Amino acid sequence: MSATPAGPRRIAFIGLGIMGAPMAGHLVKAGHQVTGFDLSRGPVDRLVSQGGRGASGIAEAVADAEVAITMVPADPQVKAVLLGEGGVLAHARPGTLVIDMSSITPGTSLQVAAAAAGVGVRTLDAPVSGGEAGAVEAVLSIMVGGGAADFAEARPLFDTLGTTVVHVGPTGAGQTVKAANQLIVAVHLQALAEAVVFLRQAGVDLASALDVLGGGLAGSTVLARKRAAMESHDFTPGFRVDLHHKDMGIVTEAARALGAPLPVGSLVAQLVQSARANGDGGLDHSALLRGVERLAGH
Repeated sequence: MSATPAGPRRIAFIGLGIMGAPMAGHLVKAGHQVTGFDLSRGPVDRLVSQGGRGASGIAEAVADAEVAITMVPADPQVKAVLLGEGGVLAHARPGTLVIDMSSITPGTSLQVAAAAAGVGVRTLDAPVSGGEAGAVEAVLSIMVGGGAADFAEARPLFDTLGTTVVHVGPTGAGQTVKAANQLIVAVHLQALAEAVVFLRQAGVDLASALDVLGGGLAGSTVLARKRAAMESHDFTPGFRVDLHHKDMGIVTEAARALGAPLPVGSLVAQLVQSARANGDGGLDHSALLRGVERLAGH
């Protein structure tokens, strides 16, 4: 068990996409030595321009790291980055704390933790909620599974990235809570999309209606953050439909294994799948509005 260190840390950050790039930038601004790696060179160069360091591969990124953070799309990428022959666990020094902030199945987090323990590496699963805006503004909600001492060590890093940071239980618990989060977000998005179509077809001023709805019991973070996209039909991805489809698969599979009913969630999962089938997978998940509009004949 490591004592909680003070001061700057040497951090490897693997995965500099829509979420990872601003997160790594915040850690640089906080004074940490951050070495980034991504399959695309552009994000690595941007991190370097912000004061970080760039690596040409995972081995180079983690060679001297005290903490390795991964932020990649799904289970296959997590397994490749962490468990692969050229991955983090093959090159990290014993005692390194690996924090996977991707959204994956709890089972994969357990698999990673077991492999890490075999080489003397510690792990936390720490998926986030808040989307691109939350990452850019450093106001993410971070749900963390793993050991309490490891969480305490990582807490200053999490506080740099988010405003709601909670240790929710042992390994895999972070991913379980994230699955529940994605269930709630998807249902809220679908309800908001249906309300927008309903209001427009009724001829009500949409902006005024959403203002008053947002100030009452119907108000939510989803309404506050996604109304602009639905009002303007600008579905530039902050969190893609493809990724939410992946997450709905995680929660429905886990619920089935537990015998937990998801009557509404299962229906929304099908609507997310329909959005992908209609070519909307690369759009922001607020594009669920397009599915309701198709049903309405728009």
